[in-house]
Amino acid sequence: MFTGIINGLGDILEVREKAEGLRRVTVGCGYDPDSIDVGASIACSGICLTVVERGLTGNRSFFTVDAAAETLRMTTAGAWRSGVRLNLERALRLGDELGGHMVSGHVDGVAELIARENLPDMARLTLRAPAALARFIAPKGSVALDGVSLTVNEVDGATFSVLIIPHTLNVTTFGSLQSGAKMNLEIDLIARYAARLLETLPR
Repeated sequence: MFTGIINGLGDILEVREKAEGLRRVTVGCGYDPDSIDVGASIACSGICLTVVERGLTGNRSFFTVDAAAETLRMTTAGAWRSGVRLNLERALRLGDELGGHMVSGHVDGVAELIARENLPDMARLTLRAPAALARFIAPKGSVALDGVSLTVNEVDGATFSVLIIPHTLNVTTFGSLQSGAKMNLEIDLIARYAARLLETLPR
């Protein structure tokens, strides 16, 4: 589990085809490689991925993960190339502060940024969610976009907006986002289970 509070930025150093439907991705990062266990989970722009290797290349730390066919199909990982920057979050440990909301790292779909409005000291992002996910997004509810825990501001059909504060613009990939960008979207766990409960109630 994660909280949606980004604690590092990484950039993709290499993407290799391992087998049909499987890619191995090496990510440069600022983490101490000795603090990363092989088998640990790291959220990479919101996608929970398992570390298969870690170490140093020159004076740069790195970790390597495998992205399988479903991940490549359902997320932005299918378009990852060398140089792409990623929001990183280490897995939540018992006793850690829960500063955002409960995030699983299981991306539900890809949202498209359709407008960015730069305001004094912040930015308003307006996105279009996949139609099947729109019903899970509510004003004042939570979403994770590229791994970042955010509060929904306004909703209009399948479009919704979020406000990004200066700190988030500075410590995530959001500072450089432009219209047309694709973003990994994870809906709130509570919304997901509430909808499922309603579906099972007798009519």
